[in-house]
Amino acid sequence: MNIHSISLYVISKSLKFPFATHLETVVNRESIIVELTDSDGLQGYGEVVAFSSPWYTEETVKTAYHMLKDFFIPLLKNNPVQHPEQVTPLLNKYRRNEMAKAGLETAYWDLYAKRKQVSLSSLLGGTKTEIPSGVVVATSSLAEAYRQIEGYLEDGYKRIKIKISPGSDVEMIEPIRKRYPSLAIMADANSAYTLEDVSRLQALDSFGLLMIEQPLAHDDIIQHAKLQQQIKTPICLDESIVTYEDARNAIELGSCKVLNLKIGRVGGLRTAKAIHDLAVDKGIQVWVGGMVEYGVSRAHNIALASLPGFTIPGDISASSRYWEEDITLPEVVVENGHIKVPTGAGIGFTINEKSLTESTLYRETIFF
Repeated sequence: MNIHSISLYVISKSLKFPFATHLETVVNRESIIVELTDSDGLQGYGEVVAFSSPWYTEETVKTAYHMLKDFFIPLLKNNPVQHPEQVTPLLNKYRRNEMAKAGLETAYWDLYAKRKQVSLSSLLGGTKTEIPSGVVVATSSLAEAYRQIEGYLEDGYKRIKIKISPGSDVEMIEPIRKRYPSLAIMADANSAYTLEDVSRLQALDSFGLLMIEQPLAHDDIIQHAKLQQQIKTPICLDESIVTYEDARNAIELGSCKVLNLKIGRVGGLRTAKAIHDLAVDKGIQVWVGGMVEYGVSRAHNIALASLPGFTIPGDISASSRYWEEDITLPEVVVENGHIKVPTGAGIGFTINEKSLTESTLYRETIFF
């Protein structure tokens, strides 16, 4: 892999609808697109899924850009790699900053697969030709939740995730479950609760939820183990799982029955696949989470979700869910609740140059 240059695009688009949680409401989505070009002119793409402010993790678009430009890219420039598996061990010289690492590492995977003229899915060991799609309802308005759910059901989505917090949990879930008795529903708390809220969380057991995602602190696995012993609903860990060791420890402690895997959160595809393999070996369900991302990250998510252990519909929705026009072609489409896994080389999507250019706030190229 003889790298010629790496270009960083800071981009921004307005979401079609605000994405609201108790932590933040996202109206405009900034991101960083990483474009890796080799000496033959082939290009691989990755996406840094950090937000503009540090509400989900400590990373932001600005801090990720700093890490990429001043540390990670110079490190790779001085230590050329021949396989994307080598990227993560090299970058782990520097601590954390997993989303910045993932944006760079996934670009190497895309480029490597293109050089091999194979799909990223097959390179990772994917076996599925299509994946089931889930979607998030992120609003505090019950009327708006009904409106969104009706639209998603018409589009064929197989699973709905509801954002909850104290005072907006049973009050949201109970009427939704009554209206849609057979709908596959999960709840996402984004760390809104403590162990003092056990009775409130136990009240959710009667609604037949697939899981409750990250109910307690974002960096906890011990209290989640205590909570799982007191509720019937399976706990899914999200923010708590940043490393392979986090996943292994959480499973050993009994902190969860389900794991959400986000490529950006765990630092790239190498670690995501390792956690997938561990979960399958230990009988823990896994699914692919979403980050209100553009088509580049969505394409990597599709490839990851094609691995055999992903049995729960992930947060991988159609491009039209968020954007009037995505930055990739063709746009991701959900048909009968499923997304086809691309068979073309690499991520199987091309860049919509017009849309990328129109959304670019700043671009910089570092030559090797």
